[in-house]
Amino acid sequence: MAEKAKVLGLHNLPAPKGATATPKRKGRGPGSGLGKTAGRGHKGQRARKSGNVRPGFEGGQMPLVRRLPKRGFTNPFRVAAQPINIRDLAKLPGTEVTPATLAAVRSRTKSRTVARRSRSASGASPSVPARSSASACWQSRLRRGRVRC
Repeated sequence: MAEKAKVLGLHNLPAPKGATATPKRKGRGPGSGLGKTAGRGHKGQRARKSGNVRPGFEGGQMPLVRRLPKRGFTNPFRVAAQPINIRDLAKLPGTEVTPATLAAVRSRTKSRTVARRSRSASGASPSVPARSSASACWQSRLRRGRVRC
């Protein structure tokens, strides 16, 4: 008698080899290897039920993050500079560089980057990764020397 062909579906997919492991049964006698203290050892802070402490906690000692000084400061008189490539300046007519000609270079290069970005399918350039606001915040904190949150 011919056996019926088994159709694979989501309901009867077998787990790959090594994907499932039996969970550790702690506190189930000395024969289990994890009996009595259940792998926590004897006494001490980590043997207690709420024994783990937050990252950076040094047992009451002043933490390293607070012992080290802050680095740098934010200059309130900072003047933002806009870099311009010499090859873009060479394309300008004339030899004199004025704020008006620099604005023309900037608008020309800006329109070129906008056109490059609009060509991609997602709307953003594939070479420039999109940053989340959290990442941007972290970057600015690193620049200013304020790493603590």
